[in-house]
Amino acid sequence: ICQGALGDCWLLAAIASLTLHKETLTRVVPNDQGFDRSYAGIFHFQFWQHNRWLDVVVDDRLPAVRNRLVLVHSASNNEFWSALLEKAYAKLNGSYESLKGGSTLEAMEDFTGGVGETYETKSAPTDLFNIMKKAYDRGSMMGCSIDITSSAESEAQTASGLVKGHAYSITGLEEVNYRGKKVKLIRIRNPWGQVEWNGAWSDESREWNVIDSSEKKRILQNSMDDGEFWMEFEDFKANYDKIEICNLTPDSLTDDTKRKWEVNMFEGNWIRGSTAGGCRNFIDTFWTNPQFKLTLLHADDNNDKCSVVIALMQKNRRALRKEGLDLQTIGIHCKTYINVREISERFTLPPGNYLLVPTTFQPHDEADFIIRIFSEKAAGTMEMGNTVDADLPDPPMPSLPEEETDEEKGLRRMFEKIAGSDQAISARELQQVLNGVLSRRREIKFDGLSLNTCHSIINLMDVDNSGQLEFQEFKVFWEKMKKWIMLFISYDTDRSGKMSSYELRIALKAAGERLQRGTWG
Repeated sequence: ICQGALGDCWLLAAIASLTLHKETLTRVVPNDQGFDRSYAGIFHFQFWQHNRWLDVVVDDRLPAVRNRLVLVHSASNNEFWSALLEKAYAKLNGSYESLKGGSTLEAMEDFTGGVGETYETKSAPTDLFNIMKKAYDRGSMMGCSIDITSSAESEAQTASGLVKGHAYSITGLEEVNYRGKKVKLIRIRNPWGQVEWNGAWSDESREWNVIDSSEKKRILQNSMDDGEFWMEFEDFKANYDKIEICNLTPDSLTDDTKRKWEVNMFEGNWIRGSTAGGCRNFIDTFWTNPQFKLTLLHADDNNDKCSVVIALMQKNRRALRKEGLDLQTIGIHCKTYINVREISERFTLPPGNYLLVPTTFQPHDEADFIIRIFSEKAAGTMEMGNTVDADLPDPPMPSLPEEETDEEKGLRRMFEKIAGSDQAISARELQQVLNGVLSRRREIKFDGLSLNTCHSIINLMDVDNSGQLEFQEFKVFWEKMKKWIMLFISYDTDRSGKMSSYELRIALKAAGERLQRGTWG
């Protein structure tokens, strides 16, 4: 597969890895289509998008200059699947332009429905080999690369036969008995099909002559100069800089896969003024972010802790580029924030209950997201919030006329003046009196109450369901309104005359009403 004029080498590397997984390739590029008599000038491909598989159909027109394909294409002139695959992926994301720049893991996930992890070999956890071995046993796609310090080093070959700035695939991990000790080995494939490692444990190296012959035959199989080679894991860490792992979901795996991940998934939103609370730097709003409870019940096999991979992905950001909306800077509280499509972290935790708080770095930044939780054993999950309750006192009993305070007597006179002969206030009459009273309060920005709002007030306070407010109902409402006005003034901390949703939450709490996260939106 050859790269064209578009800056999507990240996609090319993912396509190269895809070709090593026959069943996954068949899902993405269904093999029931070709150029025979049923050819209709269209092709279909399947991609994973936000927890579902989408079928994308494209026609057979491909960008060309002087009859030569100018974007991704196959080395053979009569082979078009890679160019058509790129076209379908561009359609999925809105345009070819939207494919400029990206991560190989992003495309791997869209080809498999998996969740990605990235490790720097020089700062990787001590159990990196075990992490990769477990990933391999679960059918994960894995790749590696050597960093470059300048564009001149790109695809430059080292003396040991490795290529810098080039995407390799990891195709196996083994432990062998070598001179009385266990040696960890890793098998790597160069997508070129040639140019291999020539150091220890390479195809013809003397290390293979020391191990058991049957083990050598099993591991090497039909090894030749095919671009695939073994090397010791310590040499691998010393020479390669980055590892990318795409952990596959159960629906991406075959029945003969040794083990499968347990997966939980939630969809959510960061909404300005509601659930876009930002990171812990913004303590007044942080608590309003979406929150998810994770219950880990069972430790891993042969371990007293639970392995969990948590991935936070923002949705549709490539397609939104044309609207000027780029990636938000996102993170899961306690880890790094970065402006990528998906951020994932691996945790090793004791069994227990945990709270996940996915956030944008800044408050008020809006985006849709999904959060996926991969665990070795089944885990319990639930979204927190979305319930409202209030502890409100019963309305007071009516005062007898002779026991009314001067304030109550004044309120009665105003009521009788407004209510007229029927001694009840309608929605329109309520609108008239409230607009008159509230417009005189300088500390409140007031644009007038609508008739619908006044209908809602009456529905709330109308105990006898008459459709109007009698004096006692009006008096209860008036006391409540006075209380709410004082709360508004007390908790309008910036003295703007208006109340943000965050100020409103605090005011409601002070009034005895409890709103959990996620109520306002």
